Amino acid sequence: MELPLEFRQRMQKLLSEEYEAFLSCYEKPPYQGVRLNSLKCGEETLRACLPFSISPSPFSPLSFYGPGEKVGTLPAYHAGMFYSQEPSAASAVTVLDPRPGERVLDLCAAPGGKSSQIAALMQGEGLLWSNEIVRSRAKILLSNLERMGVQNAVVSSCHPQKLCESLTGYFDRVLVDAPCSGEGMFRREPNAVKEWSPENVAACAQRQGAVLDSAALAVKEGGHLVYSTCTFSEEENEGAVEAFLRRHPEFQLCPVEVEFGRPALRMPARRIYPMEGGEGHFVAKFRRTRACSCRVRPFAGLLTGKELHAAQDFYGSLFGNQKPQRFAIFGERLLILPEEMPETVGMQVLRAGIELGERRGNRWEPSHSVFQSRAGRDCLRSVDYAPDAPELAAFLRGEELECSGKGYTAVCVSGVTTGFGKASGGKLKNKYPKGLRNLK
Repeated sequence: MELPLEFRQRMQKLLSEEYEAFLSCYEKPPYQGVRLNSLKCGEETLRACLPFSISPSPFSPLSFYGPGEKVGTLPAYHAGMFYSQEPSAASAVTVLDPRPGERVLDLCAAPGGKSSQIAALMQGEGLLWSNEIVRSRAKILLSNLERMGVQNAVVSSCHPQKLCESLTGYFDRVLVDAPCSGEGMFRREPNAVKEWSPENVAACAQRQGAVLDSAALAVKEGGHLVYSTCTFSEEENEGAVEAFLRRHPEFQLCPVEVEFGRPALRMPARRIYPMEGGEGHFVAKFRRTRACSCRVRPFAGLLTGKELHAAQDFYGSLFGNQKPQRFAIFGERLLILPEEMPETVGMQVLRAGIELGERRGNRWEPSHSVFQSRAGRDCLRSVDYAPDAPELAAFLRGEELECSGKGYTAVCVSGVTTGFGKASGGKLKNKYPKGLRNLK
């Protein structure tokens, strides 16, 4: 790989006697891996459903080394058992340390790797707000969170400043995985090498400062803000942290106490180089020490009375008696909302919670996303197949299956739901979304 001369000069100055070891990494293939989605299955089930072996990484208990490419046709992928992710990319969420029941904001969330990792650690309790300013990328984010079965998320495509002003002082933890010059992606994305320049590094640092300033508004007193990049440049890492602290005396830097990577320059943050098992990352953690006024109002559009009972009856026809209490209608869509959710007016929300169904005339048609969020054992009707079953491969291609019984039926792989169909007359009419099917 032909690296830009000025980049090499910067890295030589940064790494000194380790520079040659760093350069030699570019003669090797990049690290690849998968991250277990504990919302859907355990490690034993994942291993049994993969046609390749995986080995633990030091960056997260959920992250493993293994093939990360050409996995999108696997039934385990369609079922949301894993997310394809370079293992050290999990480091930022490990440092964020989200807990069940908290309010967490992922401000630059697409394509969804870190948001789905946060969701797994929250185990469906609390509120995850995932934002992506570019709408096309926000749709990819939403699709990934649906595949991973995330139930307690709000997905928006809002400018960070507007969003954080609207949600001032609301969140226990905020993650800014900032857009950067991508030096840590050179081995995986050759275009990142072509686009690199000192001017781009400087522009990224300026943009990162603006995003951090916005994010600071959303953190409540005593809450934490984590800043991460996938680059090596001092301007975008330590420089961005120091500049933020000068502008925001209400925050203090917290030590990043992990065993992976190495200490950052001049501060108790963390750097990861390819020599340490990851492509390249930087992580710093702040804590807000002063009060921050929060005037966020709770969501006011919940269904009540007959509408609530009708929604619960529809849910019960699919999943039995454990009926949610929080439903709302947005346009022609019926949603199951998270247990706690603020007002969303003006925040460019694409989806809140889980879509239960879409109105078709005078009835509701179940949505793919609600089946993705429920285990096979939770569905009133389901069929279960082994990962290599020809019936499962046919279902993922969009074909009809032989099926006894009648009604909406989950289609599972080793107990994990991949989608659903409608059984009638010995056949299962396929409801797997056309845009997600295996076409080869």
